[in-house]
Amino acid sequence: MDKAPLVIDEIDAGREFIKRLNAYQAVKAACWLREADDGERYLYIALEGLTAENVAYGEVMRVTSAMKDHYIDPFRVKLIATTDPIAKAVLDLYRRYPGRMPTRFDGSIFGGTAAAEVYVYPQIR
Repeated sequence: MDKAPLVIDEIDAGREFIKRLNAYQAVKAACWLREADDGERYLYIALEGLTAENVAYGEVMRVTSAMKDHYIDPFRVKLIATTDPIAKAVLDLYRRYPGRMPTRFDGSIFGGTAAAEVYVYPQIR
């Protein structure tokens, strides 16, 4: 269990991973989220047009292995549809607070999930 706070190296690695994955399929929303009761932190990425038939975990493995200067654990990446409650929460933040500033939450409900920590990446344009 990784209960340590999210650090800048993880944030930067996530940003680079999102940028590379976006070249493959449009990233609509992205955040790091650590659930309150689990303690594990995951990088949630909502992809445009993601369905059960076209889940892109092969691309996740390709991108993570190509990232020599940054470390992202491919098993800590969760690809979600834009209809997922967590994706909807991120998209709602983008609508309510447009801009390029990242957002951090600690100890709140986010997308129907009790979250100990959330870091929302700025919207990709």
